[in-house]
Amino acid sequence: MHNQLLFIAHKWFDAFNNHQLEQLLELYDDEAEHFSPKLKIRFPETNGLVQGKPALRAWWQDAFERLPSLQYEVKTLTANSDRVFMEYIRKVDHEADIQIAEVLVVKNGKIVYSRVYHS
Repeated sequence: MHNQLLFIAHKWFDAFNNHQLEQLLELYDDEAEHFSPKLKIRFPETNGLVQGKPALRAWWQDAFERLPSLQYEVKTLTANSDRVFMEYIRKVDHEADIQIAEVLVVKNGKIVYSRVYHS
């Protein structure tokens, strides 16, 4: 099970770093929830939380279009029975790097919840 979760995490980073939106969304359940401090700042009405693939698509499409140099550098991945803890560095040209931790909760092979923590 841990290997499957780590496989999902690696696919997540590959899709994200290549800005492959559809491949990224394939990893998520249709009703998945995502929380991010950046989301709360950019779209305050969300209070940082979006739900469902259409909302996830809109959020990441906006990020990929605004930040074409956006990349995540993996630091550590740790999996337990149903979640992956990811630590990575957010890199964008002309911006300071940000250390990030993110948790992916996986059920039936799909991400059902993710939460981002900034340092």
